[in-house]
Amino acid sequence: MRLFPRTVTTLAAGLALGLAVPASMSEASAAPAAVDSVTLTGKGWGHGKGLSQWGAKGAAEQGLSAGQILDFYYPGTAAGVAGGSVKVLITADTSSNVVVQHRSRLKVRSLATGKAWKLRKRGAKRWKLTAHGADTKLSVKTKRWHKVRIIPGQAEFKGKGGTLRLYVPGGAVDYRGKIRSVVPANGQGRDTVNVVSVEKYLRGVVPAEMPAKWSPQAVQAQAVAARTYAIFERDTYQRGAFDVYDTTQSQVYRGIAVEQPESNAAIAATAGQVRTYGGLPAFTQFSSSNGGAKAAGGASQPYLAPGLDPYEAGSGNPNNSWQLTVADESIEAAYPTIGDLTGVSVTVRDGNGEWGGRVVKIQITGTLGAVTDGGDNFRSLLGLKSTLFTVG
Repeated sequence: MRLFPRTVTTLAAGLALGLAVPASMSEASAAPAAVDSVTLTGKGWGHGKGLSQWGAKGAAEQGLSAGQILDFYYPGTAAGVAGGSVKVLITADTSSNVVVQHRSRLKVRSLATGKAWKLRKRGAKRWKLTAHGADTKLSVKTKRWHKVRIIPGQAEFKGKGGTLRLYVPGGAVDYRGKIRSVVPANGQGRDTVNVVSVEKYLRGVVPAEMPAKWSPQAVQAQAVAARTYAIFERDTYQRGAFDVYDTTQSQVYRGIAVEQPESNAAIAATAGQVRTYGGLPAFTQFSSSNGGAKAAGGASQPYLAPGLDPYEAGSGNPNNSWQLTVADESIEAAYPTIGDLTGVSVTVRDGNGEWGGRVVKIQITGTLGAVTDGGDNFRSLLGLKSTLFTVG
């Protein structure tokens, strides 16, 4: 494969090749003396790779179908079909116990032997699974907690049809499917995992990621992207007892509480549909807003291609432009070796979008020296909405 040289002689040449380019020398807040703050003006919210949710909204309002939206944000992918179940780590349950509300037709099952027991104890209010060595202790709460039995290996609660109410520190959450008490990869304590069909899992994802009342074609595109993303993670990563997180480490999943008729309809309308590349589910990343320019993915994801996005501008996106003034103390806390802040300069951009593109490298200068950091890390440390910004 031919590689372009790393050195670009002009900004225009770098932009034409889509390469990272040096930032304009005038784009800095540098001063010979300490400064009190730095003002950053930016566009978009999130990493900007793949589908832009606000862009999908704008595209749908301009008449694009869900398939056309997906073709634009994941060029080179094809329509495919996939399904099955997914195991979701419930991060809100920070305890080592799994506690569910009593309900009719509730069962507990051993994952080691497959044997199941019906849970019918009179006066039962809650049931609890607790680690007992390599096995699991089942307890019931009537007026107080009582031990019921020791279950071989790890265990799960399941109810025929309906839902399970899981108690977590500070409240309770309703989920479909099964709730497991499992040993995590590090072998310490127990994790809580929700095992659920992909289609029912999406009911708790799609409306948590995109407003369900947006244009149906946009919500359908989100449903396909979310389905594909979950199946990609399930089939690609080896995380032991679970496949996906219920947070932005994967995609946000909030169970039954967030389900909406409109998003459920979008999920049903696209049932089983995924986007594939090379015959396998693609890594369909998405973010709130790309600021008018799609960011590039990794070398193995050519379908996460950079390029201008014409659909965000008319979508009503509140983050189409943002501004943030950051106090010098915040920057000095993030980079304690620089001393008193004297300036911030963008040194390298990716060549795609306004101001020459997203920040790739940035220099933070102080009375004791300078630090060069990556744009992504700078954004994370200071809580910026995106790396598509300029220094005022």
